[in-house]
Amino acid sequence: MPALTAKQISLHLKTVPNWSKRAQTIFRTFRFEGFMMGIDFVRRIAKQALKINHHPDIDIRYDKVTLTLTTHDEGGITEKDFSLARKCDEIFARFSAP
Repeated sequence: MPALTAKQISLHLKTVPNWSKRAQTIFRTFRFEGFMMGIDFVRRIAKQALKINHHPDIDIRYDKVTLTLTTHDEGGITEKDFSLARKCDEIFARFSAP
């Protein structure tokens, strides 16, 4: 899957409005009510990442989890990254639903 062009990335970012681009990555910070809720979220993300064999960089800071996505073997951002970003957003929406 080839890396996307800058124009394609801009269009895809509109489909994941809480994500931002930095260099050759997209990233989003998720906020939780506490450390263990963030850890549970990471566990769910990890399970999904294993299924599709595409793994985010994960930074855990007490009540915040930042996910950073890039496709290393393509040297940039691909459709795989946006697909995983949408999955992460879906997991967060279900996770934070009452």
